Amino acid sequence: MSALTALGLSCQLVRAPSVGMSAQRAHLQQRAAMPQPGSDVKPADMTPSAGASQTLNFEPFQEVKDELVQVSQAPNSESYGRLDYHQECEEGVNDQINIELTISYVYHALHAFADRDNVGLPGFAAWFKNESDEERAHAQLLIDFQNKRGGRVKLHTLMSPETEFANSDKGDGLYMMELVLSLEKLNFHKLRLLHDIACKHDDAEFADFLEGQLLAPQSRSVKEVAEYVSQLRRVGKGLGVFQFDQMLAGLVPAAAAA
Repeated sequence: MSALTALGLSCQLVRAPSVGMSAQRAHLQQRAAMPQPGSDVKPADMTPSAGASQTLNFEPFQEVKDELVQVSQAPNSESYGRLDYHQECEEGVNDQINIELTISYVYHALHAFADRDNVGLPGFAAWFKNESDEERAHAQLLIDFQNKRGGRVKLHTLMSPETEFANSDKGDGLYMMELVLSLEKLNFHKLRLLHDIACKHDDAEFADFLEGQLLAPQSRSVKEVAEYVSQLRRVGKGLGVFQFDQMLAGLVPAAAAA
């Protein structure tokens, strides 16, 4: 190889890296000109136009003035924290409280009857008492909800329930359980009507409370009691009722533990 050729190769080897470095520097300059994450610098095509609105949509100190006036002028006899709670919803809750307590009252009358020595159905008696407590707990849920939303709880008069449930044609057990099924279905219907009132006034929290805390458990109760009625119709009025009573007695401790 001649000296001239060798010299030409040497020059190419020396100059080649300089071309790559120039391209790399240009690329770095372009990246530096771009806005970095978190930077306030915006590309020209992202800059808001002069006519775009720059005002805030939410002005809390201005919007809260009306609420402040209502709170400051509210008398001591009224709720300070009432939250968009319609009067019809409040009245409906008070009516449902009365329904739950009335059904609890009937269950307690059934408990007292089944616990008599001449009836001798301790399993029925324990199960009826447990159901009475459950209905009273539902009434307490409604009372708590009423107070939370700023309503006024008004307890109505309870009607005196029947105290005699003997039935020679069907047998005491079947007759009492059919009565219970009728009560549970009626209660579900009343809760559905109350849910309609909540939807009528677009009260989402009220509707959600009814669905989760009352309607779902109520539908399960209807299914449970309907099965008991079917079973009692199969077993007759003698030994089968005695065995069914023992089965109910075993369910009550399990329900209390759950």
